[in-house]
Amino acid sequence: MIDSGYAIAAILAMAAVTVALRALPFVAGRWLRRHALVRKLGDALPLSIMVLLLVHAVIGSARDNPGGLWQELLAVAIVAVLQWRTRQTLLSIAAGTAVYVLLRNA
Repeated sequence: MIDSGYAIAAILAMAAVTVALRALPFVAGRWLRRHALVRKLGDALPLSIMVLLLVHAVIGSARDNPGGLWQELLAVAIVAVLQWRTRQTLLSIAAGTAVYVLLRNA
């Protein structure tokens, strides 16, 4: 059995770290806005995260699909082309999702 004093100390330490991490952007906000590295990351990071999420989702879906990777790649291509041509994010995502669902259920 774990010592109750040790458990309470561990919980308090985890709570302190959690609160500190959540408060850091608010406390250091002015410094972060002026820092060049933070600005550069703010420009590139959202796209990087979306690409990583896309790759993860495509690979995960392809593993479950005995038909291969072509359905996922076609849906991604449709989203990319529509986004490039129309700049309508909602339309691109909806069309890609609809095509993917239709292909997987056909």
